[in-house]
Amino acid sequence: MMDSNPAVIEVALQRLVTVYIVTGLLFLLLPGTFLGVWNLVSISGRHSLAGLSPSWLQAHGHAQIFGWIGTFIIGIGYYSLSKMGRVMPFAASRGWVCWALWTGGITLRWVANVAEWYWRVLLPASAALQLAGFLIFFATVSRHQSRPASAPPAALETWMKLVMASTAGFLLALLMNLVVSIDLAMTSMHPEIPHWLDQRYLFLAAWGFPLLAVWGFNARWLPVFLGLRKPLGGGLMAALSACGCGVVAALLGQLRLATGLLLTACILASIALRVFQRSQKPAKTLGVSPSFPYFVRGAYAWLLVAASLGVYAAQSDAHGGIWGASRHALTVGFLATMVFAIGQRVLPAFCGMRLLYSKKLMFASLALLNLGCLLRVASEIPAYEANLQAAWTILPISAMTELTAVTLFALNLGITLLLPPPYPAVLTQSP
Repeated sequence: MMDSNPAVIEVALQRLVTVYIVTGLLFLLLPGTFLGVWNLVSISGRHSLAGLSPSWLQAHGHAQIFGWIGTFIIGIGYYSLSKMGRVMPFAASRGWVCWALWTGGITLRWVANVAEWYWRVLLPASAALQLAGFLIFFATVSRHQSRPASAPPAALETWMKLVMASTAGFLLALLMNLVVSIDLAMTSMHPEIPHWLDQRYLFLAAWGFPLLAVWGFNARWLPVFLGLRKPLGGGLMAALSACGCGVVAALLGQLRLATGLLLTACILASIALRVFQRSQKPAKTLGVSPSFPYFVRGAYAWLLVAASLGVYAAQSDAHGGIWGASRHALTVGFLATMVFAIGQRVLPAFCGMRLLYSKKLMFASLALLNLGCLLRVASEIPAYEANLQAAWTILPISAMTELTAVTLFALNLGITLLLPPPYPAVLTQSP
């Protein structure tokens, strides 16, 4: 049994979240962004998706959503929920078991998709390992208590309801991944999900849990970081309902209804979180780039663009360009920008009350990320849908720009974690 001293447990949790963050960065850089750049350069050279293995595209997407975002969510979840409740001595030890299962599962999935080496065994095994790791995480954090055991139960705060819904969506995505992986191993010639099913699965994987997690933590942190007024709880619950209904509609193949509901959800969430309203108090930018609030608001602009393009795609997409632009605006424009902005604000504190290494690197990574996303979204539709030569030329440039941004982000966090903290790790409060 781990020492029950709160300071000892705090240090153990800090070490745990640090390893999760480093692991997520590795998945982001190698099987995530690097493979994505390779895929896009290949597509641009052919002026078509034809000839590029769908399993490689799916390996890239899985590494981005689960390997990067999912790993970050689990690591931050262990730390944040343990800190806000009664810190559990067993949280860190379970966290290491979860990390081993989760990391092994993501790695096996990448090997199965890219190398197709014993993929009929590795693909379902990877899905089972990911699900097992997540269930350990779920069992651990679900036991956290935000009040003393003797106190009467309190109503859940809105942000916690969003995080709980995100957790349910996460679990559903992993269950679907397991079922689909077993079916592919038994019936398919290659480890690639059929397009019609992959389209539906992507709605669940992209809109069903990372989006809700961001909304939840934004509801808790943005009033402090950006000086915004308290979020509208009713509006966020309406956004949650619309998003959930949209994901269900997508799983049933009703894409026009799904995209309309998701656009409604994004509008409601933006209004409820008050991200486009004037701040009541000065933003807290100590230790980070002063541009931090602008990029957070810009992420929500990208979210509205992603949802709007989804509505357009459901009506008019012919060759995958509009759907691709919509997903990129969501995953890079919204999710990645939010992680780059909020992550560089909170992760150094979670990992031992450190200070971010460089404000300039933070700004450069965010600026290049948004530039690359703009180039990608603006060129993908005319390239895929109209076969415009100039647009095909821009796509590799967008990929290299985003790769540079990701490298700077990882470098800034990596140096931050390597340098010693300004003072010894002590029992601290979450940012």
